[in-house]
Amino acid sequence: MSIYGYARVSSKDQNLNRQLDALALFPVERKNIFIDHESGKDFNRPGYQALLRALKPDDLVVVKSIDRLGRNYDEILCQWRLITHTIKSNIAVIDMPLLNTQQSGIEGLTGTLIADIVLQVLSYVAQIERENIHQRQAEGIAAAKARGVKFGGRKLSPPKGYEEALSLWEEGAIGCREAASRLNVSYTTFLKWAHSPAKGVKETEHLPHQAL
Repeated sequence: MSIYGYARVSSKDQNLNRQLDALALFPVERKNIFIDHESGKDFNRPGYQALLRALKPDDLVVVKSIDRLGRNYDEILCQWRLITHTIKSNIAVIDMPLLNTQQSGIEGLTGTLIADIVLQVLSYVAQIERENIHQRQAEGIAAAKARGVKFGGRKLSPPKGYEEALSLWEEGAIGCREAASRLNVSYTTFLKWAHSPAKGVKETEHLPHQAL
């Protein structure tokens, strides 16, 4: 059995040290760690694809947190099943011990089943949160229009400190609400910036942010 690590940040100027240190403590040998400096929007990343090619049955993939695999939980589920069911390797998520198909004292299919159930719950929660964000946005826009607020093409650019907040969020050091609080914007605005290829987004009314 071989133990492999996977680490990802969204750009080359972001720091991988926290992830690499956590993987080293697991322990994973440095030569067995695959790295990507790319967005988690999909899985067409050279490091991740190289990891898949290296995997064999009973190998173990270690990541610091589940969002290092990607941002889309539906796609994470597909990749999870590819690794655990098709390739028949195992996965361990350092920050969430329940997402470990090799849990101590739990053998074979039982450990995999527990991890699958936890991941399904996370996927459900993520989907509900996405729907709630869209609903809150729609309600906020409707309320603003009712008060006579006009929505035009003026753009709201990320303020000073955005890159630092984004980097901390990408590394999992802070949540999206904390990042938004530091920038004094709503967390939905922060998420728009984080997932947009452009630096600015069309301005909508600032809704009160909710810190974690």
